Amino acid sequence: MLDLKLIRENPEKVKAALAKRNYPVDFTEVIAWDDERRALIAYGDKLKNDRNVTSSQIPVMKKNGEDVTEALARMKKVSDEIAETDKKLADLKAKIQNFLDWLPNIPDDDVPAGGKENNQVLKVWGEKPQFDFKAKDHVELCTTLGLIDYERGIKLSGAGSWVYTGVGARLEWAILNFFIREHIKDGYTFLLVPHMLNHKCGYVAGQFPKFLEEDYWIDGGPSEDGRFLLPTAETALVNFHRDELLKESELPKKYFAYTPCFRREAGSTRVEERGMVRGHQFNKVEMVQYAHPDHSMEAFNELVGKAESLVQKLGLHYRLSRLAAEDCSHSMARTYDIEVWIPSMNIYKEVSSASNANDYQARRGNVRFKDEAGRTRYVHTLNASGLATSRIIPAIVEQYQQSDGSVVVPEVLRADMGMDVLKKN
Repeated sequence: MLDLKLIRENPEKVKAALAKRNYPVDFTEVIAWDDERRALIAYGDKLKNDRNVTSSQIPVMKKNGEDVTEALARMKKVSDEIAETDKKLADLKAKIQNFLDWLPNIPDDDVPAGGKENNQVLKVWGEKPQFDFKAKDHVELCTTLGLIDYERGIKLSGAGSWVYTGVGARLEWAILNFFIREHIKDGYTFLLVPHMLNHKCGYVAGQFPKFLEEDYWIDGGPSEDGRFLLPTAETALVNFHRDELLKESELPKKYFAYTPCFRREAGSTRVEERGMVRGHQFNKVEMVQYAHPDHSMEAFNELVGKAESLVQKLGLHYRLSRLAAEDCSHSMARTYDIEVWIPSMNIYKEVSSASNANDYQARRGNVRFKDEAGRTRYVHTLNASGLATSRIIPAIVEQYQQSDGSVVVPEVLRADMGMDVLKKN
């Protein structure tokens, strides 16, 4: 959520920043509502003071034998005005809040304007694998090696679903174990969070109200009384300290969680969406930091570096891209994508998004700390996938494939797998 004070003081600056997202906005109305709100607060305070004065006078008048009829009538009239003023004030606050709730985050100054056509490649790591044989795609490799059963996945749950089988299930678990070990080694606290979340979680994360219909709702429907299946562990982790006042000395707080992720988006008939590349359910390890705002970029760079390190240790060719403003998610001020190379598709696919929300989510979740000067400030929240597996396995089997149809197991996974090569039975 954006700071209304910032909007009041710098409406044109905020408007220009949101224009980088191609998000046109006019603040005239919300500023007028806030002016009216302030006037009503002042008027309401005056009425309440008048009521208190009259209320204190009535017992004295009664004690002196004076007629209090007029005073009682005046107090009732003032009380009615207070009730009417409070109602107007509540309605105004709701209108202002609704306006603010729909606004996306302000992109950082160095984030390029426009859509994905303006994304910037910052780094390319490793060499694209070259094959002196006819390379296979991940769907064929995973099927012939008995790693994934796509047909039965569709039978069980419909399009956009799959089943890890045998060695494929072990490979998935080995990858997750590798991620978990790395995050624990780096001092992150491991959390296993609920997979069903309440409406407030989606609101704080910045997914609601705009993306209310894009989640799987369990009960209560897309409403404040409903629960939904989490689309990413970030949605839970950024709510972990909701409505808390943290100690400055505790920052940054570093967490990670493993969860399945549930998305309404699903695979299509397009080649780049085949197999496991996009589905309704996939596994992911997610990192989140609650950072001191003065050290927000340090936290961001750490998360990017951690996500890159995982891909590098898996030996996968990838690139790092800075997303343009419109391509950043609604609640993020900046995002870098780590994208692995999928040879059969001849494209890079994102396996991690590292993002900084600045204080946008913290304002929604009321997550604060008190600094050395005694000021209460909002933390900054950051997140990065570390990593999503549904594109890691396609990248591994395609980049590590051999001419005989086998796949070399990345070195960091061999101890968990108990094998160096995946072969057809």
